[in-house]
Amino acid sequence: MTRVMVVEDDGNLRLALVTQLRAAGFAVDEAGDIATADRLLRGTHHDCVVFDRMLPDGDAIEYVHMRRQLGWRAPVLFLTARDALADRVAGFEHGGDDYLVKPFVMAELTERVANLCHRSAFDRPSVLQHEDLVMDCARREVRRAGVLLTLTNKEYAVLEYLLTRAGLPVQRADLIEHCWDAQADPMSNVVDVVVKRLRRKLKEPELIHAVRGLGYRLGAR
Repeated sequence: MTRVMVVEDDGNLRLALVTQLRAAGFAVDEAGDIATADRLLRGTHHDCVVFDRMLPDGDAIEYVHMRRQLGWRAPVLFLTARDALADRVAGFEHGGDDYLVKPFVMAELTERVANLCHRSAFDRPSVLQHEDLVMDCARREVRRAGVLLTLTNKEYAVLEYLLTRAGLPVQRADLIEHCWDAQADPMSNVVDVVVKRLRRKLKEPELIHAVRGLGYRLGAR
């Protein structure tokens, strides 16, 4: 699932951003300062990061500049009230990929995030395939034996993750980490529920197999 990080110290605005992006189908992690964001960003891949510039523990462009020098490639959108040309130029010079000035329209922010996530996806294969199951990542279409399947965002995310590891056992914890955001309860049965729905939609012969005490594996028995 496409995963976004929102780093904003204004709690009300952060809640609005997270709610909007989750409604648009993104998994969203959140932080209120650079230190918390750094810990989360180093542990999980994110397809885009929305950074408020001025945070309680520093200017985000300095953090992004430091990470860029170390090879960090996640697309970054700076969100700020600083609208001077020099500020916008500084944002791009320090590694930002986009710059949106407050106040802004949520729909515009969502589109800009989607575009940056799409750019991030260029690093991944555009088509994933296992036997007669084909996932076109660019079109977000899944077909089995040529028949187009209708999947929810979560079903698509779980199937994509399993497809990228076809033939290998995948732990439930890995699926939760990569396909859900921080709100997911790791002790819940959300993975099993989604896999059950996927199996029903994929039909026979069965492609997703339970691995006792671990999770699931996509492939032939």
